[in-house]
Amino acid sequence: MPGPKPVNGLPYKTKIYINNQVLLPAKLVRMLGIEWARYADITIRHNDRVITLSGVLLLRTRHTASRQFTIPGEVRDKYGIMPLDDVEILNIRPVS
Repeated sequence: MPGPKPVNGLPYKTKIYINNQVLLPAKLVRMLGIEWARYADITIRHNDRVITLSGVLLLRTRHTASRQFTIPGEVRDKYGIMPLDDVEILNIRPVS
């Protein structure tokens, strides 16, 4: 059985969940020092297109540092982003 995916910072490759959310693992969140952030501007790459998502809500669980964010419907429609597609997170900038 394979172990957890290694996290070495950005860029970080992952898959879009079936509910159109993207997981930011706790190790990445701690590495970037964004545990406190509620909103962020996130730049992703999907099919060689660079897409910036502005003011994305970072969803958190109760007892871990991991975060999830939802890719907005209009962005998914415009760029043909589907659940289980691969994306690469290029940049995360917290918004105060």
